[in-house]
Amino acid sequence: MAANLSLKLTNRAPKKPIKKLAPSVELPRDATVEDAKKIVARASGFSDFNRIGLFNPADGKILKDRKALIRNEEGVVKAGELVVKDLGPQVAWRTVFVIEYFGPILFHAFIPLIRPYLYSIFPGQFKYISPTATPITKVQWILFALFHIHFLKREYETLFVHKFSANTMPARNIVRNSAFYWIMAGLLCALDIYAPGNLSARDELVPLDYVGLALFVFGEVCNWIVHQHLASLRKPGGTEKGIPNCIGSGLVTSPNYMFEVTAWLGVIMISRSWAVVVFICTGIIYMRDWSRGKEKALRKEFGDRYKKKRYTMLPGLI
Repeated sequence: MAANLSLKLTNRAPKKPIKKLAPSVELPRDATVEDAKKIVARASGFSDFNRIGLFNPADGKILKDRKALIRNEEGVVKAGELVVKDLGPQVAWRTVFVIEYFGPILFHAFIPLIRPYLYSIFPGQFKYISPTATPITKVQWILFALFHIHFLKREYETLFVHKFSANTMPARNIVRNSAFYWIMAGLLCALDIYAPGNLSARDELVPLDYVGLALFVFGEVCNWIVHQHLASLRKPGGTEKGIPNCIGSGLVTSPNYMFEVTAWLGVIMISRSWAVVVFICTGIIYMRDWSRGKEKALRKEFGDRYKKKRYTMLPGLI
């Protein structure tokens, strides 16, 4: 029988140390990072093992892959040491996304509801006369539907499709993460889109609107297909990666982002809203970084088995 791993435990944050941190732990030879976190948590008096962050003493990097074997972490084994930090209260990633996407759903339901009272505060700005004089137009109702379709789809995928490699994130980050969706996609887009006299305050659809609708449907359907495929590459509870082989994957690293932008381009064409432009342009910055990180990870893990991509999310651009 193979001997256990005996590892010294060291506080990563001397100014905020784990007071009851055990001096060392004994780990089975087949212990994963997640197993080690559970053992360290029990030995140190933590009820939630997700609060425990384990770091490689050689390079100071956190051990991200919870299914990775500790014995394969060369820096840890060579030093005979694990560096430990209390990451603070945690919240499940699935919960984080549900909260993030709920913001736009809430604002795009609430703003139309209080519209007769909200815009009457600024009569000169919005040319408001009375609730019956400037009702919500056909195009505004279409945008109402598109926003809800998109974010309700996101909620469904979060609950039933996506498989997360990490269990949790620090609870303190949930406000920062949610602000993007709640403020930009929710509050700002809703205030602009449903305003009386706005560019979206139209009852007649022109050819540009039909093109926008087609792009939205195409983007959302293809995004759905890609998300289903990506979920199939990972076993339930697993952290393994797979090489995407689906619609759009021959063009870019992250076709789900490409189709996401396609759908929002459709919304921009229909709404003519500056707020939607700002929202998706900001989103593109985030998606650019995520897609580049994914390309780097795929190249590192699969080597020559993976066909390198020049563009990670938008052909010819990014």
